[in-house]
Amino acid sequence: MGKRGNGEGSIFQRKQDGQWCAVIMLPDGRRRTSTHRTRKEAGDKLLEVLKKSREGLPLADERITVGRYLAEWLATIKQSVRPNTYDRYESYVNRHIVPMLGRIRLAHLTPQHVQRLYADRHAAGLSPTTVHHIHACLHKALKQALRWSLVGRNVTDLVDAPRIARREMQTFTPEEAREFIAAVSGDRLESVYVLAITTGMRQGELLALKWQDVDLEGGTVMVRGTLQQTPEGLVVAEPKTSGSRRKVSITAVAIAALRRHKVAQATERLRLGPAWEDSGFVFVTPKGGPIDSDNLRNRHYYPLLKRAGLSRIRFHDLRHTAASLMAAQNVHVKVIQTMLGHSRASTTLDTYLHAFPDMQQQATEAIDRLLAEG
Repeated sequence: MGKRGNGEGSIFQRKQDGQWCAVIMLPDGRRRTSTHRTRKEAGDKLLEVLKKSREGLPLADERITVGRYLAEWLATIKQSVRPNTYDRYESYVNRHIVPMLGRIRLAHLTPQHVQRLYADRHAAGLSPTTVHHIHACLHKALKQALRWSLVGRNVTDLVDAPRIARREMQTFTPEEAREFIAAVSGDRLESVYVLAITTGMRQGELLALKWQDVDLEGGTVMVRGTLQQTPEGLVVAEPKTSGSRRKVSITAVAIAALRRHKVAQATERLRLGPAWEDSGFVFVTPKGGPIDSDNLRNRHYYPLLKRAGLSRIRFHDLRHTAASLMAAQNVHVKVIQTMLGHSRASTTLDTYLHAFPDMQQQATEAIDRLLAEG
């Protein structure tokens, strides 16, 4: 094979197993060797490494495993994503990705490895939606690896991504919405339900509201964050998207419910005295602390629906109900977008186009009128 100078490379085939090896002597004197199934793969790798070396780009450590890389990736993103998002990523990595792919060297990860992971998770009984989320997590991690020059490609771009199963939207009809408003009247948490079905605010946004965010005279509330459960307890995290931080106009019904709620809360605070936890939240436990979202749904919301004889729709479906009711009244899509905190109007349209019942008919009638004027 002959002696090679620094910055030069060679290719040879091993006799014992027929594998092809690409060898390069780096400018600092180190020797880098990689093995491949074909001579072409070895040649491509050699050219890639030589190019990076001559351009002064960092060379990936081919000994690093998928498991080690993902652990480092999780550590780097912990402070830049919301707590709930980090917890989901950590779960996908440690419970699903690492057990199958963790020992594979990152540089040797192939689309076949990833496709087998998805098939295995499907076979284990995970829903298509969960497998899709695993894919999204792995794609994000490998996108960062590509930026750091640890891999030459993002192999998740080369697989068939799991198709997410769109959950059928359930909403109250206008008649059921009126029944719901009547059913929650007098409930200790009446105003949280009224705000949910009239503004479309997310559950975490509602539970993160503080009295300083509420302007009863002006008829608005300011969404500044979302309440999330973390290992350290309940915390107010950043809103879901840039459009989620917003001022929302509230109805007269909601203003009246909030006024009653404020008086009732003041009475509770006086009764408890020093035992009251002055958290500042609008919606609190009987002792003044923040309300956990699971407790709101399971201990209060679902039992209330059952007592009222109403359909058991998710709390999040109150948001869908609000949007659908606005759309049915021909509220402009940009207004609905702002109310819901969507970043783009296209998101609102994609989700709620079905709720605009007469849009096509109105469009054709408008064209007919225009043409008739001529």
